[in-house]
Amino acid sequence: MDLRDIVLNYLTDNEKGIQQLITWFLNDVMKEEVAQQAGVPRYARSSKRRAHRNGYRPRSLKTRFGELSLQKPQLREIPFETKVFERYSRTEKALVNAIIESYLQGVSTRNVENVISHLGVNQVSASYVSKVAHELDDKVLEFIERSMRIFPTFSSMPHISR
Repeated sequence: MDLRDIVLNYLTDNEKGIQQLITWFLNDVMKEEVAQQAGVPRYARSSKRRAHRNGYRPRSLKTRFGELSLQKPQLREIPFETKVFERYSRTEKALVNAIIESYLQGVSTRNVENVISHLGVNQVSASYVSKVAHELDDKVLEFIERSMRIFPTFSSMPHISR
């Protein structure tokens, strides 16, 4: 599918068109990243080559625009790393931020799925929400402990624990 088809699809069906546009863009970004990491563009021969391409792996990414199906490039000699999504992550940072905000507002783990569904994602597992909440708890405790070392007067406050 070329860019003209994507634009035409956007004009006829905004939701599907924006998904196709974002998918095309993110796949194109990863193609550029793989060329930079390999040291040469696709099919080029050079002594500057650091790695050879090894096909693509389908990868889904949950975004506020719905779930996207991306083609993540693979390299033989080194692992391909992208800025499109974090390693092992299948969820956009905006969704993680929405989960964190819901948690901070006191929304239960089960009800976070309702909040996230308004952002266009049909399913976020309760275990994923718990994992994000646990990571947030760890960061908050780290911050409190660091603050108590810097400002000893905080140590008179009630101890916060899990």
